[in-house]
Amino acid sequence: MPHAETSTSSVPLYVNDGLLEPDQVGFLKPSYPNEPLEELRQRYESDGYLFLRGLLPREDVLKAREAYFNLLAPSGVLAPNTLPVEGIFDDQKDKLDYPGIGAGSTDANGRPRGGLFVDLALKAHSEPWYKDEFCKHPALQSFISKLQGWGDNTLILTRSLLRNNTPHNKAIGVHYDQIFLRHGEDTSVTAWVPMGDVALDGGGLIYLENGHTLGQEIEQNFYDKAREAGMTEEESKNAFNKNMMGGGLLADGSKEFAEEHGRRWLVTDYQAGDVVLHTPYTIHASTINKDPKNVIRLGTDLRFVNSSRPYDTRWTKVYSFGDGV
Repeated sequence: MPHAETSTSSVPLYVNDGLLEPDQVGFLKPSYPNEPLEELRQRYESDGYLFLRGLLPREDVLKAREAYFNLLAPSGVLAPNTLPVEGIFDDQKDKLDYPGIGAGSTDANGRPRGGLFVDLALKAHSEPWYKDEFCKHPALQSFISKLQGWGDNTLILTRSLLRNNTPHNKAIGVHYDQIFLRHGEDTSVTAWVPMGDVALDGGGLIYLENGHTLGQEIEQNFYDKAREAGMTEEESKNAFNKNMMGGGLLADGSKEFAEEHGRRWLVTDYQAGDVVLHTPYTIHASTINKDPKNVIRLGTDLRFVNSSRPYDTRWTKVYSFGDGV
């Protein structure tokens, strides 16, 4: 059975409110798709996540990465004389013209600053190579079906978050996914799929140690506060209600959040083909992309549900700005 690395990172890792201290950093436990299914299932339940090395064919992931940056190339985001599949940011450009989307980048999922780049990043969500091919990759759907025991009821929700993280822009804030999925049961599975290699300091997702138990506690506290405030059931389910930060976040600063709750952030480098599965209460965020080669981090959040159980039907449409989710 694989074990977590115990050494702390010597690579500086920055979040929105500063540098993570060495004692605030641990490492994700790697797992492998060919391990006994029951062991993987127990690990997912106990840790709140399953970090799977090499679940998807590397060439399939890189093909999708290349298609994405071919689409976005007219925006001027890519450095001259580089290949689209490399996704190298042109550091002569203003980084603020090339923002990420989703997970607190704007209040209530509004449109961020940026012209053609933002338009094309949104358009990518509905491209057939992404929506109909990559998101429905049989290796991913088959694995989740077996892990959860859902069989033919395994359904991928159409709404996904295909996010780029250009160097030195803001990191994704602290959140758990049930905040945005409250119109359904808390049984969904998120697959975070890095679309390309991501260095340790390249802006990948980070996971709070035992964050799934804390997420459940926080969610219960939100509902208790909502009832005390006289909120309706509909108001309580709103990810952007007054108990939340703008954008539905728990916090913008991961460093302070870790200090407040006395838990470490678990990190890793990612390779094309890796996938992280996590529960709807697993608390996560990202680091700021400090990749020394200016590699743009690209990844997608895919949600899977058991179609025989109540799920959040707001997620059955392609992502759009201001869609209220």
